[in-house]
Amino acid sequence: MNISVPSTLSPDYWPFSLELLPQPAYMVGGAVRDAILSRTREYLDLDFVLPSKAVKTARKIASHYKAGFVLLDAERQIARVVFPQATVDFAQQEGDSLTTDLQRRDFTVNAIAYNPYTQEIIDPLQGYADLQQRLLRMVSPANLEDDPLRLMRAYRQAAQLGFTIESNTQDTIRSLARCINKVAAERVRVELGYMLNSFQGTPWLIKAWEDGLLTPFFKYATKESVSLLPEVDTAASQIAETWHQLGIELSQYIRDTVKTTRLGIAKLACLVKPEPETAETELMQLTYSRAEVKAVMTTLRVLPQLKTSQLSIREQYFLFQEAGLAFPAIAALAIASETPVGEIAPLITRYLNPDDLVAHPTSIVSGNDIMIALKIPASPLVGKLLTEIALAQIEGKVSTATEAIEFAAGLISDQ
Repeated sequence: MNISVPSTLSPDYWPFSLELLPQPAYMVGGAVRDAILSRTREYLDLDFVLPSKAVKTARKIASHYKAGFVLLDAERQIARVVFPQATVDFAQQEGDSLTTDLQRRDFTVNAIAYNPYTQEIIDPLQGYADLQQRLLRMVSPANLEDDPLRLMRAYRQAAQLGFTIESNTQDTIRSLARCINKVAAERVRVELGYMLNSFQGTPWLIKAWEDGLLTPFFKYATKESVSLLPEVDTAASQIAETWHQLGIELSQYIRDTVKTTRLGIAKLACLVKPEPETAETELMQLTYSRAEVKAVMTTLRVLPQLKTSQLSIREQYFLFQEAGLAFPAIAALAIASETPVGEIAPLITRYLNPDDLVAHPTSIVSGNDIMIALKIPASPLVGKLLTEIALAQIEGKVSTATEAIEFAAGLISDQ
């Protein structure tokens, strides 16, 4: 079957000239698949297979464009060239032909090649037919067993592409689920990322748990806790409709340097053991960053407080102090856990108001100011005084630095 070549595969869109590629050379993998599906990307991620001199070619292209060069695998001859808006991997062909190389890949939809010199789509495994049916079909059970990360990748790609997993492939994944233990934890964490951060990933996250792929990493997850995952999505949608800004914050990464959103934090809190210290161990084993671990632990600690009705001003103050930037995740999980929205609404209103002193206190004096004015040394007492001043400011008892110092002096004299 002749498959028309999508215009987006044209070398005109590449970050380097076709003239620098030896003949023959083949583009393979996700870029070809996505082009056929008319899926576009802001950041290009291209993969090429060359019969020979893959690393040499990558070095030459990197040198020509003064781009970054990374030798990924010297033995298998795989190298990466990093451009400002694209990453291009070059790999030596495995086996004596392109077909042999494609037969070693994970799924048929990822085993389609494009020859830029002949403008030909090469599809020996009928991946195009599976693309049309929106099916994820394994190339072979052996390929999945050789790299068990592919078991988890099936769920992530099904979520991203909106595909279903072909029945024999699904059965094979279940039978090989025990092999996921062989995969480095950080590789599993990367695959989990998309499923945690998106609504589309939730059904596949549940499926992965049901099929035994998550059990080695989340030993304390239960049917009840996993069933909260879609409820978190529903709560996030409800929040976004009512409080647009909070909805935006749920979709944002908890820190620019990590790839877990606040929505993802709420979902992780459903998968780990509710006891924060055990949850910390589980997440550290998956190589989550300190920021992500802290956010999940904070969510678990603060969640019971958010379920308590009629919090005093003092209790609200301490809740916001502990919750910090994890508050959107805590709110979503509370609503998902059937806490009435009406009980949380006042807290959300406070959180979204930057001038609210309960949620966002502003200091009218510093610890240094107190130590100088009251002639006291640095100690935990200074922190306690600052807290009491903040609460007094909320209650309207003090509003100036002078009043704050006098208030602190009175607290000390009463001791």
